[in-house]
Amino acid sequence: MAEPNPSAQQPAAGTGATYKAPTPKPKQNPALRMMGLPNLPRKLPSRNWLIFWAITGSISAAIIYDKREKKRATAKWKHAVAPLAKDIIPSASQLPRKLTIYLEAPPGDGLRIAQDHFIEYAKPVLAASGLDWEFVQGRQQGDVRAAVAEKIRRERRKYERPDEEDLQTDEAITESLRKKNQVPEYEGVKGDIIFGRHTWKEYIRGLHEGWLGPLDPPVKPEPITKTVEADSETPKAEGDQPEEKKEGKKEEEEEKKPERPPQPLPYNTTADYSIANLPPQIPAEFSPANPIPLPHRFSTRRKLADEIGREVAAVCFANSSREWREADGQYEQELVLKHEENDWVKSVWKPEDPPKQDDDNTATVPTEPPKEKIWPAPMVIDPRLAQRMRRFEIAPEDEARAAHIKVSEAEIEGWIKGSFRSLWNYTVESVTAKPMRPNVGNVDSDE
Repeated sequence: MAEPNPSAQQPAAGTGATYKAPTPKPKQNPALRMMGLPNLPRKLPSRNWLIFWAITGSISAAIIYDKREKKRATAKWKHAVAPLAKDIIPSASQLPRKLTIYLEAPPGDGLRIAQDHFIEYAKPVLAASGLDWEFVQGRQQGDVRAAVAEKIRRERRKYERPDEEDLQTDEAITESLRKKNQVPEYEGVKGDIIFGRHTWKEYIRGLHEGWLGPLDPPVKPEPITKTVEADSETPKAEGDQPEEKKEGKKEEEEEKKPERPPQPLPYNTTADYSIANLPPQIPAEFSPANPIPLPHRFSTRRKLADEIGREVAAVCFANSSREWREADGQYEQELVLKHEENDWVKSVWKPEDPPKQDDDNTATVPTEPPKEKIWPAPMVIDPRLAQRMRRFEIAPEDEARAAHIKVSEAEIEGWIKGSFRSLWNYTVESVTAKPMRPNVGNVDSDE
């Protein structure tokens, strides 16, 4: 009689095969199971994964280390110049020392890049010193040159043409109010900070234009139009099209409004330096100026932060300044930050295209000189101005004092570690703090 529920098929006798129960799955960690994570692997990852994690970890560690050391270098120079903020101004009407910061959009980038560079590296040191500063910013090539030259020409007009009224700008109005209220100007050394090789070139060009150029702007010649004969094969029916295009262009030009005033043309050229006479009121020494590097680097920002911090601290201390040196027939001003030109985009070195012919077969002959290209041109320095230029240099005792400054870990740690530190400090304070009690004062007092 057959069994109603036959058991599982038994292995055939004599075959030698034995039944093995399936191995149970390893028990999963309850904590990992609740988090939805699988079991941790019991073997090393594959070769490709090891290479991937090694490269990723190395790059991440290099970036994190560089960022931490950059913060450490900036914090070191912040602490070094911090005592300057405690200096007291002698009088309430005395103007403080004010620095001038020159920023300009680097080649191929916008002004925001230069502003972020200043905020990241130089502003923390300047803010810790307690000094005041003003900006001279340029969005295109030639703006800083025009601003520097115009500032010098204003100073020259006060002595050479005292009866001539200058344009009533914001600076002129502020200066007249200070004279009216008898507020004395700051008589000490001020200082200029110039960011980037391109801005430094324009600063030097504006310095020469202001002191060696004339006070009157160059005469603008009227543009001359040259008419090109039209082809005789052009049908007459198409003669009405240029008139319609002219009317449309005029309407567009009337609707467009200038977004910014035009950049003034240079008052002289580099060839005029040798034949120009120095004004009688030129100072024996100019205000010291320090160029600051503006490179495009990624993993060596800690070295850049230390270099910029040292230069800015030298300007803040203003303890010592030196003349620009000369070596191998070249001025030091020509060689400073010259390596940055290798990183400029190719469009800087590209020559200008000739003027294109309009649709109405009329070409405008440019009678005024083209816009001066200062960035690709070699720097020309007049020896009479070169010997008056100076730069700040940090004193050995100030640098030695900065080298002994120790920056705490809490100042340079990142967001993750800082959050854990804040949480730990909050927990410790909550446990160890005494409970708040009402302040009833001194109960033994009769008052």
